[in-house]
Amino acid sequence: MPRLPRLVLSSALTLTLACAPMAAIADAGAQPALSYSLTEGRNLNAFVREGAVAAHLLLRSGKDARILVAFPAGNSGVGLWLDTQDGAQWSMAGVPRPITTTDSRGRPLRGIVFDATLKADSAVPRQGVLSSVRVLRDYETLHTLPTQVEVSPTRTQDTLDWARDRLDGEPGYRLMVTVTRGRLADGMLRAGADGTIGLRVTALTGETPLTPLAGDQLLSAQAATQPGARDALTFLSYREKLLAGSWRFDTYFGRDTLMSVMLLMPALQPDAVAAGLRSVLARLSPGGEVAHEEDIGEFAILDHLKTDGTLSDAPVYDYKMVDSDFLLAPVARAWLVDDARGRATARDFLAGPALTNPDGRSGLEEVAGVALVRNLRHVVAQAAPFAAAPGVNTLVRLKPGVPVGEWRDSNTGLGGGVYPYDVNAILVPAALEATDALLRAKLLDPWLDTTSRAELAKAADLAKVWRAKAPALFDVAVPPAEARRAVAAYAAKAGVPADTALASLPDGPVHFHALSLDAAGKPVPVLHSDEGFDLLFDHPAPQALNAAVDAASRPFPAGLMTGIGMLVANPAYAPAAVQDLFPRTAYHGTVVWSWQQALTAAGLARQLSRTDLPPATRAKLTRLQTALWQAITATRSVQSSELWSWDFHDGHYVVAPYGAAGGDADESNAAQLWSTVFLAVRPPKERQ
Repeated sequence: MPRLPRLVLSSALTLTLACAPMAAIADAGAQPALSYSLTEGRNLNAFVREGAVAAHLLLRSGKDARILVAFPAGNSGVGLWLDTQDGAQWSMAGVPRPITTTDSRGRPLRGIVFDATLKADSAVPRQGVLSSVRVLRDYETLHTLPTQVEVSPTRTQDTLDWARDRLDGEPGYRLMVTVTRGRLADGMLRAGADGTIGLRVTALTGETPLTPLAGDQLLSAQAATQPGARDALTFLSYREKLLAGSWRFDTYFGRDTLMSVMLLMPALQPDAVAAGLRSVLARLSPGGEVAHEEDIGEFAILDHLKTDGTLSDAPVYDYKMVDSDFLLAPVARAWLVDDARGRATARDFLAGPALTNPDGRSGLEEVAGVALVRNLRHVVAQAAPFAAAPGVNTLVRLKPGVPVGEWRDSNTGLGGGVYPYDVNAILVPAALEATDALLRAKLLDPWLDTTSRAELAKAADLAKVWRAKAPALFDVAVPPAEARRAVAAYAAKAGVPADTALASLPDGPVHFHALSLDAAGKPVPVLHSDEGFDLLFDHPAPQALNAAVDAASRPFPAGLMTGIGMLVANPAYAPAAVQDLFPRTAYHGTVVWSWQQALTAAGLARQLSRTDLPPATRAKLTRLQTALWQAITATRSVQSSELWSWDFHDGHYVVAPYGAAGGDADESNAAQLWSTVFLAVRPPKERQ
């Protein structure tokens, strides 16, 4: 039996609740304001939000069973990893109940208590982890954790109890597991006569809670009636910020916030749109870059211990992404210029604070208009070199030493490329055009001096150069015979039929835009879903629309379409070494991301609203729209998930929950912010 880790237990939290049984603290008869559950693969998920309590419980079945509770408060969590048999299976009695109590110093702890049953002969507690969700994420993937946060349980006859203060002495975390059926013997959980282990689990955090957004504060009457998506969005929405996804991303992410606000905008209340935009503006760098992620709570303390040796919990912001910098302007334009509701309050919004004390400290208020101008100046400065001398070397590149930089942010998501297509061909010119629109609307006038006004006035001319010159650098043309060989070979490699895909190929070359360019400027010939950004943010010529739709709408592995969704990547036309970077087990491989389908669906609707397209182009757009919505409808049950993979059985593609298979590179979130956007992105028949 593995040894449990050493004890690092603060006296302030020793057996705080010993004198008060949980039944006296939790209101077992009360129904939380938000309570729902869903099962994905091996994970049983339960979400609870009531007042200051918000928690996401995951029970993972199988050989490596797990109990994990993630809290939006401080992006904190507690987890217990168990060694179990292959067939170990969780079930729950009732729903988790919110509780609020105090530690021995009278400081509040908030969380949930729940009853669960594990069908297994025995289970050995391998590791308890109480800290930031970031620490739990690292333990899940690397099986390591910082020694400073290690803690051993205290044990009574039937209970294991992990508890500790936060590293800086502030209220910490607690996980208490009591055996209600079976027994606790020799550090092992053993089943009762019926072959099951009954547990009552209490999970608590002392981190500061967020302020919920819900109901009429969050969604307008235009939102679709989709209970699952409404529940997920409600759990992830707070006045301070919108959370990217649970359990793994229970905090601010800039790109996720901006894309979600953009796509959800028709269904959101103005206060919710403003909350999302303010959270981004409040976290801009001094140079105007959009923060990608934030380290808060105990993970921020761990950061400071490494960098300056202090126990500061001041947030640490990550600015390594390059795409987010060019998303803020188009989303701000969509709300402040193009949307009548946002336009009516635009001046007040820009004159107000970006966000009042986003990290709970004083002296951090900044006028939103000042912050936005700072980002727009950054956009123009980044775009100027290419406009002056168009070429690969003046494109926007990933930052030195960083293998990621846009939404495909796994290390292999760009196939080894360093110049992303979506950033350079679409987002940079979209940001420049949005800058010009904001300038012409005179919304920025109070915060422009002579120098900044002159800089921003160049945006329109810069955008024309980018639109005209950047996309062609990513052109790929695969000769007909080579394309047929590639599709047939990749179909055999992937274990899918080739006939339909081969029949969809044109007589001439297969044209598409490369996913990225490598350091030498050579295209990485991977077909991808990022043309959706162009559909949403640009006004492409019919010829460009025809090419993009043709490439995407062919059945996989000639194109991107399957019966269970549009894949985000297809490496069939790439060399074998590149193909191996995009399996269906890779986070950005041949898998389906819910929000990318919504992006394309919203973009198709936008293009079909045009009156200047020829009938043939409209027909192509409509056919792809129909096929895409058929796939979206067929996978409605997993729509709020982050992503999913697939299997091919009995002549059909079937959904495989991502993270359920042992070979998957990571794990999908059961609630993902940008996967809730179908509340606003609706099928054509629902918009009529």
